[in-house]
Amino acid sequence: MQSLSQKPPMQLLFFLLFDLLVVFTTSSDLASDRAALLSLRSAVGGRTLFWNASNPTPCNWAGVQCENNHVIALRLPGSSLSGTIPENTLSNLTQLRTLSLRLNHLSGPLPTDLSQLTQLRNLYLQGNQFSGPIPSQLLSIHSLVRLNLGENIFSGEIPSGFNNLTRLRTLYLQSNNLSGSIPELALPNLVQFNVSYNSLNGSVPKSLEGKPVSAFSGNALLCGKPLANCPKNETPPAFAVDNNGAGIFVSNGRKHKLSGGAIAGIVIGSVLGFLLLLLVIFVLCRKRSGQKARSVDLATFKQAKDTDVPGEKPIVEGGESHGSFNNAYSVAAAAAAAMTVSGKGENGNGGSVGGNGSKKLVFFGNSSRVFDLEDLLRASAEVLGKGTFGTAYKAVLEFGTVVAVKRLRDVTISENEFREKIEAVGAMEQENLVPLRAYYYSREEKLLVYDYMPTGSLSALLHGNKGAGRTPLNWEARSGIALGAARGIEYLHSQGPDVSHGNIKSSNILLTKSYEARVSDFGLAHLVGPPSSPTRVAGYRAPEVTDPRKVSQKADVYSFGVLLLELLTGKAPTHALLNEEGVDLPRWVQSIVREEWTSEVFDLELLRYQNLEEEMVQLLQLAIDCAAQYPDNRPSMSEVANRIQELRRSSVRDYLEQSDQVHEAD
Repeated sequence: MQSLSQKPPMQLLFFLLFDLLVVFTTSSDLASDRAALLSLRSAVGGRTLFWNASNPTPCNWAGVQCENNHVIALRLPGSSLSGTIPENTLSNLTQLRTLSLRLNHLSGPLPTDLSQLTQLRNLYLQGNQFSGPIPSQLLSIHSLVRLNLGENIFSGEIPSGFNNLTRLRTLYLQSNNLSGSIPELALPNLVQFNVSYNSLNGSVPKSLEGKPVSAFSGNALLCGKPLANCPKNETPPAFAVDNNGAGIFVSNGRKHKLSGGAIAGIVIGSVLGFLLLLLVIFVLCRKRSGQKARSVDLATFKQAKDTDVPGEKPIVEGGESHGSFNNAYSVAAAAAAAMTVSGKGENGNGGSVGGNGSKKLVFFGNSSRVFDLEDLLRASAEVLGKGTFGTAYKAVLEFGTVVAVKRLRDVTISENEFREKIEAVGAMEQENLVPLRAYYYSREEKLLVYDYMPTGSLSALLHGNKGAGRTPLNWEARSGIALGAARGIEYLHSQGPDVSHGNIKSSNILLTKSYEARVSDFGLAHLVGPPSSPTRVAGYRAPEVTDPRKVSQKADVYSFGVLLLELLTGKAPTHALLNEEGVDLPRWVQSIVREEWTSEVFDLELLRYQNLEEEMVQLLQLAIDCAAQYPDNRPSMSEVANRIQELRRSSVRDYLEQSDQVHEAD
C-alpha cells in the first residue's frame, strides 16, 4: 500500500520534467531562429527591417510568419535590402518553407548553405543582382516547388541538376547572363518555365517544346520548336563564354575559341537578317490586307480567337499590358471579318442593315461617324493586352484616325439587356472618363470602340520601364492623377446609388500625353459572366465582395484606396499572377505606420520632395481611410475627391512659400 501511495508523486514529477523539457526545446528553437534573423538584418538591413530586438519572439516582426514556434516564412519583397547574404544565417531557419527577397538590391553569390533548408518549398529571388553560377547546392533541395531566379546576373550554364527537383512546378531564369544550351529537363510537374533574355543557344530540348515562344525569346542563337526550325542535317553548335569572356563554340565535343571580331560579325549579321525578315513580313502583310481582307472567314477567326496572345505582362497583375505582338494584325483582321459575316441577315434594335447585309457600328451622341466595319477591316492594329473583360487593340485606320477597340468575352446577358446597359455607359460624359464612342453587337462578337489614350495606363507607368531612361513620376503628376481618377469615379457614383465602377485598378486608369487621368472599363462588370479565376481583381477587391458583378460604391472606395497606396508606394498589390506571395498593400502600409515609420512606405522617387512630406502623409492617411475593413468606415468618393483637391492646393502654397523664402535669401 505504501508503494502505491508513492506512485502519483513520481508520475507528477515525470510530467513536470517532460513539460519543462518541451518548453526549453521550443524556446531554444525560436531563439535560434531569432538569432538568424538578427544576423540577416545586420548584414542586409533595409527600410522594413526595423524589428524590435527587445522582443524575445520574432513572430510579430514584419515579414515573419511562425507556426509551431518555428519561423516558416520570411517575406521581405521590395524592402530596399542591399549587400550580400552571409553564410550560416538563413540555413539556421531550419523549418523555413517560403523565402521571398524579390525586388531588392541584394548581390553576390547565393550562400551555399541554402541546401540545409530541407523544408523550403518557395524561393523568390528575382529582381536583385545575385551573380555567379547557379549553385549546385540549390539543386539538392528536393522540396522546392516554386523557384524564381529571374532578373539577376547569374552566369554560366543551366545545370542539368534541376532534374533532381522532381516537385518543381515553376522555374524562372529569365533576364540573366546564362549561356550554353538548355539541358533536357524531365520534370513531370513543371508548369511555368522561362529562360528568355539570356545568351542561350542550340536547340530547345524535346521536353520543353510545348512551352510558349515567350519562354525562350531574347536568345538569338536558340532554335527548334516552338522557335524557328534548326538547320537540317546539322545539330546547331552550342555557344558559351569562357572564364576570360571569350566566345567558345562546342561542336562534336571540341571547343573552338572565336575572336571578338567574329562574335561581333555574328551578332551584327543576325540583327540585320532579323530586320530584313521583319521588313519582308510587313510588306507582305500590307499587300495581303489590301487584296484579301474581305476573304477572311469565320474559320480563320475561330483559330485566331482561340490563340493566346503571346508575351508576358509586366509586374501588373490582372491588367492590360501595352505593346505590339507579331500576330496582332491577323487577329484584328479576323475579328473584323467575323463581325461582318456574323452580322449578315440580322436587323437588331441598334444596328442598321447596309447594302452588304451586315450590321453597322452604333455610335453614341455626337460621336463622329467617320468609319465603319469596312474601315476596321482594313485597319492596321496592335494588341494592347488582355484585361479582365476582353482583349484590347490599338487600331489605326487608313485616314489616320486612331481608336482603341475592346473585344468583350464571357458576355452572358441577352441582346436587349446588353444594349440597354451599354447605352447607359455610352451616355456618360465627363472629362475624367474614357468616352465610349461606339459599339457592335452580334451573337458571336461584342465590340466596344473608345478614344485611344497615347500614354497608356498608370500601371505601365509605375511598374513598366525601370531602366536608366525612365522619367520619374513626380508628386505633382501623381497627385494630379489621383485627383483626376477620383473625379471620374465620383461622377459615376453621382449617377445613382446602384451605379459603381466595379473594377478599379491601375491598369484601368489611362493617361493623356499631359498625364491627365481617364478612368476606363466603367460599367462593364455588369455585362460579363462570373470570373474564370477568383484572382481576376485580387489585391484591389474589398473584403466584403464575393461576386465581382455586384460591387457597391463603398467597395469602389476600397479599391481606390489600394490604388492610392500603389501611387504612393510604387508597389503593385498581390502578385497572384505568378502564384507567389505578393504585397498586401493595406496590411503592409498599416504595419509600417503603426510603428511610426510612415516615411518609409513612400516610393523612392517621392523621397526627394521632403518639403511636401506633410501632403504625402495626408494622402497616405486618406488611402488608409478608404481601405478600411468595414464599408461604413470608408468616406464617399465626393469626400475623397475634395480632400485630394485641398491637399494639392496646400502643396502649391508650400511650393510658393518656399520659393519666396529662396528669393528673400538671395
